Amino acid sequence: MFRRSLADSWRSLLAWSLGVAAALFMYLPLFPSIGGDGEMQQIIDSMPPELVKTLGYEQIASGPGYTQGTFYGLIGFLLLVIAATSWGSSAIAGAEESGKLELTLAHGVGRVQYAFESALAVLVRLAWLGVFAAAIVLMLNEPSELGIESEHVAAVTASLVGLAFLSAAVALLVGAATGRKILATAAGAGVAVLGYIANALANQVADADGLRAVSPYSWAYHELPLTDGADWGGLGLLWGIGILCVVGAMLILNRRDVTG
Repeated sequence: MFRRSLADSWRSLLAWSLGVAAALFMYLPLFPSIGGDGEMQQIIDSMPPELVKTLGYEQIASGPGYTQGTFYGLIGFLLLVIAATSWGSSAIAGAEESGKLELTLAHGVGRVQYAFESALAVLVRLAWLGVFAAAIVLMLNEPSELGIESEHVAAVTASLVGLAFLSAAVALLVGAATGRKILATAAGAGVAVLGYIANALANQVADADGLRAVSPYSWAYHELPLTDGADWGGLGLLWGIGILCVVGAMLILNRRDVTG
């Protein structure tokens, strides 16, 4: 199942890889012309403070802050979450709606094996996108005068992939429980959207700071891994809950009637 899932999805993985590369090559080379001479800071100072905090642009005048704000915190986050939600909702719920799941199980594939290897295939694809993005960032680091430390690239990659994997795992869990792709997609996307909104509210309203505790986006990026390094507590929450959702999907699929 693992090998088949990867083989069947290479075209979509290639398309997502091209999208990641396009975003990085579009944004990062611009930094020397707008960040080094203070122009970027002037632009940020002219923007409403609430908008700056919502977008996480407080440190965008620095190379790490610019990369964090434009790619990892926004475009890259959006791309990987969309890919993760699509793959996670299709793995079980999409396969069940199309009849592929029942046919596969009829050929002697165990339900736990199916759920586990489907989740593993999604994780490998997301890891590839994260590592691919990291390689491009490191390649552009000196030419674009970003001043990013390589170990911090590893930290932000773990945060980005963990954040996307959590959306995929939730979609997988809901898909295993309901067999409905639309519900699985809504759940996976909802985790990302609500987490982003909670983080934005916490940035703007002092009394809402507690929302960071329930925001996966805050777990990933509140400590600015591209600037300060890994936040092990946040990474533990992202990956731990993601793994629990996969285990839940395995247990639920093993017990639920998918034959109608």
